[in-house]
Amino acid sequence: MQLQISVREANQHLSRYLAHVEQGDEVVITRRGAPIAKLAGISERPELTPEKAAARERLRTRLTKGYRLGGIRVARDEIHERNQWPPNAGL
Repeated sequence: MQLQISVREANQHLSRYLAHVEQGDEVVITRRGAPIAKLAGISERPELTPEKAAARERLRTRLTKGYRLGGIRVARDEIHERNQWPPNAGL
């Protein structure tokens, strides 16, 4: 079911309309009779296609391995504020 309500009504009774959305309804919010927004429930996470699953796995592998940008490799602990930066400064 689709409900149409004004901005004022949505503002005053949002929790009431969220309950409608949780039950599967859609709520269209209007300003001066013209629709401006729609409240709708969030569907379950869609299944990934095999191509998207493979792309996600390639991305995870690449991010785990990291990218070489040249320059020196810096560990997280080396740049923490308790440590001296850059390393060997003051030598």
